[in-house]
Amino acid sequence: MAVVSGNIISALGGNFTAVLTSSGVLSFALVGDALLYAVLPVHASAFGISLVWVGILLSANRFVRVFAYGLVAQVTEALGMRRMCMVAACGAIASTALYGLGEGAAILLFARILWGLSYAVLVLVTLAYAVEVRAHAGSRVGWSRSVQRIGPIVALIAGTWLTDVLGPRSVFVWLALLSAPALLLAWALPADAAIKKLAKRPPTLGQPRSIDGLFFIQGLGVDGVFALSITLLLAQRYSVAVAVMSGGALLAMRHIGEAIAAPIFGAIGDRFGAARVFTVTTILTGVGFVGVACDYVLTGALVMLVFRGALASLGPATIVQATQARDSVMAPLARMQAWRDFGAAVGPLATGLLLATVSPQLLHGVVALLLFAGLIWWHLDTRG
Repeated sequence: MAVVSGNIISALGGNFTAVLTSSGVLSFALVGDALLYAVLPVHASAFGISLVWVGILLSANRFVRVFAYGLVAQVTEALGMRRMCMVAACGAIASTALYGLGEGAAILLFARILWGLSYAVLVLVTLAYAVEVRAHAGSRVGWSRSVQRIGPIVALIAGTWLTDVLGPRSVFVWLALLSAPALLLAWALPADAAIKKLAKRPPTLGQPRSIDGLFFIQGLGVDGVFALSITLLLAQRYSVAVAVMSGGALLAMRHIGEAIAAPIFGAIGDRFGAARVFTVTTILTGVGFVGVACDYVLTGALVMLVFRGALASLGPATIVQATQARDSVMAPLARMQAWRDFGAAVGPLATGLLLATVSPQLLHGVVALLLFAGLIWWHLDTRG
């Protein structure tokens, strides 16, 4: 096993150990956030909030990130990735602890803002380490994403059981303690030189480019339309109990699908061209949405989730391969994440409003059309 691991690290070039280490930091940091999505809606009263505040708190961190990525990218380049990763690890641990120790909307909102800023740093740092060797950017990002998903998967499987044992608030205090290795891993990252003078701040959103539109639609569709309506779709065919269990399993597949598909398709993208494979997987993601729209719910959802997982590595690789070798990739990666999170923030709000008058099948069909239109726009833009 050690020989195989050594061969992988050697084959992917550069300081691949830093990729795995930084991804481990994010994996530990994500456990509190992942479990909060499962616990907060059901146990809102235990946290001293209303259901209205549940929606606000679960989307607040995304809105913070949308407008923070540009500044985060600027400060990270100025102060160094290792130092920022250590600060963000502390922020992630503190936010998880506050979920359990704090009570009421104000303290929980502060915790979500703190988590949003911490995640923005960690996701950009992991991407920056992963794309240092551009020829292997797809594979390196893919393995990075795979490691990152371990924490959320464990949290969704074991954390829900621990919630019943420890209680909906106390469980987060214990998770904060279990997240402490994130700080040790951040400390173990290689020292990197800081830029003495702050570079010009890259725009966070600005006028969208064609590829930004694709990431926005992906966030809108997967984290909005699909996440909010999948249980409703299943309830049309099965009992409520079966629908809830099946819907939860499919939502967990977002993490599992990414952990499996990201390294596989990242390697394929390195071999045959990230943009080419990105096109194919985007089409197949759209086909998955079409399947759900046509009432092939389980099959369509699985297809969509697998190829959406592939886009997690192919998207950054496509951006990096289109960037000049002498140019920093921090700004375009920050822009990509901002538009992805913007879609994921708007998606749940828009879906909640539209489901009152529009069927979930129609919404999935609209997302598919938007994906195909966005893909055409991107190809016309890159060829022009």
